[in-house]
Amino acid sequence: MSLSKQTEVIFDTRRGHDYDSANPPLYDSSTFHQKRLGGDAPYDYARSGNPNRTLLEEKLAKLEGGSHAFAFSSGIAAISAVLLTLNAGDHVILPDDVYGGTFRLTEQILTRFDIHFTTVDATQLTNIEKAIQDNTKLIYIETPSNPLFKITDIRGVANIAQQHDLYLAVDNTFMTPLGQSPLDLGADIVVHSATKFIGGHSDLIAGVAITNNSEIADALYLIQNGTGNALSAQDSWTLAKHLKTLPIRYKQSVANAQQLYSFLAQRPEIAEIYYPGNSDLHLAQAHHGGAVLGFRLADESKAQAFVDALTLPLVSVSLGGVETILSHPATMSHAAIPEDVRQARNITFGLFRLSVGLENPDELIADLNYALKEAFNESITKQITQQPTRR
Repeated sequence: MSLSKQTEVIFDTRRGHDYDSANPPLYDSSTFHQKRLGGDAPYDYARSGNPNRTLLEEKLAKLEGGSHAFAFSSGIAAISAVLLTLNAGDHVILPDDVYGGTFRLTEQILTRFDIHFTTVDATQLTNIEKAIQDNTKLIYIETPSNPLFKITDIRGVANIAQQHDLYLAVDNTFMTPLGQSPLDLGADIVVHSATKFIGGHSDLIAGVAITNNSEIADALYLIQNGTGNALSAQDSWTLAKHLKTLPIRYKQSVANAQQLYSFLAQRPEIAEIYYPGNSDLHLAQAHHGGAVLGFRLADESKAQAFVDALTLPLVSVSLGGVETILSHPATMSHAAIPEDVRQARNITFGLFRLSVGLENPDELIADLNYALKEAFNESITKQITQQPTRR
């Protein structure tokens, strides 16, 4: 989408008010007056629709290049809605390093309803093809993945899905609609945890599913309305306002992340660093490396000491806020995954995920530099000679 088109979409507030206000009003109402019995009023009960949610969904659909968007009460609610469009007996292919909440949903909840899942290393297209069964209906991928930033070829997977008459869903949370456009690359559904960059202020929980397929859209609306997990009017109103700053917030976070990567990649205390900007495949399907990166400490026993010495980043679950957020996947985002599975997937105690915010990057670098030096005493630092592995 061109920059002028992005601006038109993000700043359009015309729906639902008559006074040319900078922001649309909040329709904080559970129900709406019906003038004619059995009539066709646009809204009746807020679970089924609300002017604030409609405006937000229209903006998100246009940003992602879709025709239909559905806003949900959380990112995992949006993912649940996509998977609940399936029937008992259907089969889904997932990446082997899927987000912890998605792992819990698929392993502990949806399997009760006779929906089957196979996990594969989705970076290898042959693995996906081999996993297809007669009852396979959906391929679901994350790229970049969370938390190891694996890159999957969206076009390649879309070709496989089309050849086998399957749907492809892509979690685009890390890259946002401004950084990567999966629908343009052949995906059928895009999901976001809108809590993250789209919201960007760590003040609400939201999710969205977007599609160009009218049949999928009807199925998603049935789940949204029938299960009652749509985004509230208040949060829809707030999220639509936050969209106004998304381009500048995201642009600055991406630039800051590039500087922090350059710093961390040279530190002997870092054993491995994961950054999508190093992947030719990623840059062939996205505009840049994004604003989130991962790294593994050379001595994983220093993880708590490293955290204790930091002062600027928020050490917490989540990402994509205006503040820099350092997450510890093993005990936070992927804690729902059993320890033996985490270890097999290389989600170890020394692994961190860094979502870079809007602070002065020089100050962030200074803080990280201090924390690394504090955590790794001088004698141990001298013993670490291996440079970080760049991915």
